[in-house]
Amino acid sequence: MTLIDPLQYRRVLGSYPTGVTVVTAIDADGAPAGMAVGSFTSVSLDPPLVAFLPDRSSTSFPKIRTASSFCVNVLAADQEELCRSFAKRGGDKFAGVKWFETESGAPRLDGVAAWIDCDFESITDAGDHYFVLGRVRDLDADAGKQPLVFFQGGYGRFLANGD
Repeated sequence: MTLIDPLQYRRVLGSYPTGVTVVTAIDADGAPAGMAVGSFTSVSLDPPLVAFLPDRSSTSFPKIRTASSFCVNVLAADQEELCRSFAKRGGDKFAGVKWFETESGAPRLDGVAAWIDCDFESITDAGDHYFVLGRVRDLDADAGKQPLVFFQGGYGRFLANGD
């Protein structure tokens, strides 16, 4: 087996642009919890499943995993500061943040490009991350919002052809 240099791994995979999400939930104490997540993907149409991969060292994911549901908030291009707030360790990430309760009770952040309300389906160990599978309960998008994109260590926006 070939040993892969972690720095080269990050550099090469950083050439793949990703969307930026904030996963939110109401923890076991009834408080909102959230974390920025770049590793999010759709998994299945039937049944509707999505996944995200939080780092095992995350201090926010242990709070989120105590919930029965979570909401994936796809950040809009103008929400870079919100992303940075949710990416930090500790502190009240919801201070000054407007949010709404989804049908499942998970927080849906105001102004996002899209949101996906989910029930936890499974959590599997995956190296230094967890693979979290969620069953979609409800979802919606704002067609007028462009997504926030992460690429080669920086944030940007996506413009479709013709924009």
